Amino acid sequence: MAETSTTWLTEDAYNRLKAELDHLTGPGRSEIAQRIEEARSEGDLKENGGYHAAREEQGKQEARIVQLTQLLRNAHVGQTPPDDGIVEPGMVVTAVVAGEPEKFLLGSREGARDIDIDVFSENSPMGASILGKKAGDSVTYTAPNGATIDVEIKDVKPFQG
Repeated sequence: MAETSTTWLTEDAYNRLKAELDHLTGPGRSEIAQRIEEARSEGDLKENGGYHAAREEQGKQEARIVQLTQLLRNAHVGQTPPDDGIVEPGMVVTAVVAGEPEKFLLGSREGARDIDIDVFSENSPMGASILGKKAGDSVTYTAPNGATIDVEIKDVKPFQG
């Protein structure tokens, strides 16, 4: 059985993703169905590039619908976390990871699209190891490849997206 995880989203991110899902399942499906039908009416489907492209786009669209449906079904919607310096979803963490300085958002890439910052899930090995920690704390976690990685948290601030 597949493990489902909760994804932290701000209300704005939830609303944006819900609007995308509503478009894809409504007008988006109608538009792609119309393009497929128009291409189909052009004749021989074996050599009809427009038909095959529209079908491929339809497949990608349906996959995105499934992805968004699951994401929104398992979303925890809330306000930006308080500026209390504690690592939790929705916080931007500045840390030294394996000796290298890094700055990243702990949360979901979907909740922070179109931003120029790395995003790590709170369910990832590193994310899980730093949850609840604060600036000045150091932790060690085991990466999927078996390596032991040290993390020193330098700063924790709420994401301002």
